[in-house]
Amino acid sequence: MKKQQAPQHRRRRWGLAAGTPLALMAAGVIAYGSVFGTFGDDAKPEASAATAPVPDKAMAAVAAMQPGWNLGNSLDAVPNETNWGQPRTTKALLDSVRAQGFKSIRIPVTWSDHQGAAPKYTIDPAYMSRVKEVVDWAVADGFYVIIDVHHDSWQWAAKMSTEHDKVLARFNATWSQIATAFRDEPAQLVFESVNEPQFDNADNTRKAGLLNELNTAFHKIVRASGGGNKNRLLMLPTEVCTPDQRLMNNLATTIKSLRDPRLIATVHYYGYFPFSVNVAGSTRFDTQSRTDLDKTFKGMRDTFVAQGIPVVVGEYGLLGYDNGPGAVERGEMLKYFEALGHAARANKVTTVLWDNGSFYDRTKLRWKDAGLFRQIKSSWTTRSATASSDSVFLPKSAPVKDRTLTLNLNGTTFTALKQGSTKLVGGRDYTLSGNRLTLKAAALNRLVGNRAYGVDTTLQATFSHGVPWPIRVITYDTPALSGITAATGSFRIPTQFRGDELATMEATYADSANAGPTSWTPYQQFNTAFAPDYAKKAIRLTPAFLDAVKDNARVKLTFHFWSGTTSTYYVTKSGNTVTGTTS
Repeated sequence: MKKQQAPQHRRRRWGLAAGTPLALMAAGVIAYGSVFGTFGDDAKPEASAATAPVPDKAMAAVAAMQPGWNLGNSLDAVPNETNWGQPRTTKALLDSVRAQGFKSIRIPVTWSDHQGAAPKYTIDPAYMSRVKEVVDWAVADGFYVIIDVHHDSWQWAAKMSTEHDKVLARFNATWSQIATAFRDEPAQLVFESVNEPQFDNADNTRKAGLLNELNTAFHKIVRASGGGNKNRLLMLPTEVCTPDQRLMNNLATTIKSLRDPRLIATVHYYGYFPFSVNVAGSTRFDTQSRTDLDKTFKGMRDTFVAQGIPVVVGEYGLLGYDNGPGAVERGEMLKYFEALGHAARANKVTTVLWDNGSFYDRTKLRWKDAGLFRQIKSSWTTRSATASSDSVFLPKSAPVKDRTLTLNLNGTTFTALKQGSTKLVGGRDYTLSGNRLTLKAAALNRLVGNRAYGVDTTLQATFSHGVPWPIRVITYDTPALSGITAATGSFRIPTQFRGDELATMEATYADSANAGPTSWTPYQQFNTAFAPDYAKKAIRLTPAFLDAVKDNARVKLTFHFWSGTTSTYYVTKSGNTVTGTTS
């Protein structure tokens, strides 16, 4: 299995990517348990955040920033604010996001296309004014605000190994101008040196040295610029913002060397990579995915928090969710966000949700998936129960039988099973034995009605605290695929899904070798190699997948569906044409 890779987003280059308060540390090091404060509702200041002073202790200030939200794919878009599909940012948007309960906002900013030539690298005054306008709206709303140097990291800073002096001069000029422009902003404004810093043509030792040089230069420039910058909170990243232990150790060394109590470590977390994008058959938030999450957050605590260095997870989410719907099954996604919220609270880490428009509709000012947001919001303050699945599949062509789900209670107590506002009757409609919830066949028969394909009803399992767990009751039959010949650029397999939902796809040649762009596993990446189109009754094989397939070599595709059924299909590419058959 490949290592977890660094976070990526739409329009971004792709590359590798329960705690108890500790005793007081050695002299000069703050014990996080004594100053970090509490997360969630208990962390609300008595006055509005716009007027309340920022705590002297960086750890307490970072606690007050929880939870956070990213204004992604806006001011970081290349070359201009609306080029990546998001509307021009308005004060109404920021007001609306603040009303959702977020206490901090990260405003990624890409400066490259708004700068003049060397040696001054002058930032366009109109662009600086626009960034300041958005920052001031956010500050007025009571947000803690983070701004950075964002996609500049791969546009020009990545060349530092071979163009050292040029890159350093541009970095210094950029931050000198930003620091000067924002020197009199309130202390709620936080500077982040560079987003996901990466360095081409360099080994690990060289990369560590280059990042240390950038972070140190950033610190020196900002502190020397005077005004509020003398004590402003500053965020320093690991290489590519990856929470790898070696990289976190390097950053901890840099932060300690600067001897500045108002520094913050920042990393990003997008989950165990195969689960995050749905590749290599990692369709579930299973033990491997959960272990990766728990180990990573514990590493943040042990490396930074326990040493008196606060941590902001400047971006978190799931990469597959950013790339389109369906890549990560919704129930598995709910489990992931529930566990991440718990890990953040347990390890005293502040989290900032990466949103490039996938979560919050910036035109309609509402959540695209309100239930998902309820789960995320609940995780800021408490645990919620989940279950082995959020779906119960009933084959239309067979008699309905009892169906059992395993509950993950997470410290809660089961209270009821409901359909809408109607409580189902224990013993008659369902039974609960330990953590095994069994839906009785008679109740299922009643609930599904005429058994049309698809979701017939959705139940809610409620618990002593946290959000209810949804259970979709779905009628299905094995999907039926049909043969077709079409061009590689528009190849779609006619598919009667018949109520079922696609989980993943395997691709192999006749000799069992893996076929497709992801050559290290037969299971190809959802939405990158293949994607279902339920409305058009088709499964699309992407040009990226077909281009990687050998000419005139028959490929066996095995489609795995969430009901547990599979369908086999064969494709053969010849030049720009693909023929698909069921046998």
